[in-house]
Amino acid sequence: MKSIASAPAKIILLGEHFVVYGSKAMLAAIDKRVTVTTTFTEKSTIKVNSELGTLEVPTYVSYQEVKSEFRPFVYLAKKMINSTEWENAKPAKGLEIEINSDIPVGVGLGSSSACCVATAASIYGLFKKLSSEEIVEISIEAEKTIFPDTSGADCTVCTYGGMIVYDKINGIEKIDSTKYKIKDFETVTDLNFIIANSMIPHSTKRSVERVKKFKENDEDEFAREVGYATNLINNVLYALKNNDDDDKLEMRNCSGFRDELMFNMSDNRMLLEGIGVSNKTVNSMITSLVRGTDDGGAALVSTKITGAGDGGCIIALASDVERDLTRARAVLPKDKECFSAKIDTKGVVWGMIEE
Repeated sequence: MKSIASAPAKIILLGEHFVVYGSKAMLAAIDKRVTVTTTFTEKSTIKVNSELGTLEVPTYVSYQEVKSEFRPFVYLAKKMINSTEWENAKPAKGLEIEINSDIPVGVGLGSSSACCVATAASIYGLFKKLSSEEIVEISIEAEKTIFPDTSGADCTVCTYGGMIVYDKINGIEKIDSTKYKIKDFETVTDLNFIIANSMIPHSTKRSVERVKKFKENDEDEFAREVGYATNLINNVLYALKNNDDDDKLEMRNCSGFRDELMFNMSDNRMLLEGIGVSNKTVNSMITSLVRGTDDGGAALVSTKITGAGDGGCIIALASDVERDLTRARAVLPKDKECFSAKIDTKGVVWGMIEE
């Protein structure tokens, strides 16, 4: 018997870094996915196969004793093996976990969160299908084995799909058609993005420390930027709530949710540039996409860092996917990965295969 689950990657549309200091952040799941397959074994071991390598350890080993990249999977496997369900059923002696992903690792697209979500759903799926709330709770526990200060926002959006807004005071709000009363909600979530990978692994810790230093050097200026970052998201939420009300949108000189998101992503880029969470390579890539080609193409004004910065990926909202992707590839260095993505509305998906 095999339990198979998959979960999507994520991007941060607005608010990264500022969210640590009280701003909101807006995240979306995208249609790059990781798939995890779990099977029982008759060996008293936990075996993990992934693009990062293969690990096999005895079931009694503590997750703290293994390399950080494997800790969440060993943690989840041991949590199951030590559970009442396992003890009552005694189905086998160990577990084998196979991880296959099309999410680039270490570049700000939520690879670790998606892996935690899919692995939690896959392992527990050997006994029962977990609710989304249970998957979120368990996957956050797993992610904390490598990122102790995680907010849980990444695991949440990878579980539910779609878009969410997060802040440290109010927690997580899932953006859905029930709350936002939109006639045709699918047209709002049917957004296309151009994602460009700098191919430079980022250091979240280094970027966070850089922002902290900026804040300490000018507390008043940074407080204003935090407030402005929240206003950007509030603007987008206003447009989302009033997407079908032309009169209200005209009051804001806004033609709709998509345009509001595009211009606020552009403003968010300038905020991030101001606090210095970038490098020469990323800055050059952003400049190329914002300016476009000599013939006027691919002027992707919404281009911005997604995630920690100082490497990793940049994103832009696309108007015409094929045209924008072709022209983006034309202006970016040939050694940079560039692809399109849509918002994923499925979230985590799980199934069983009887052998």
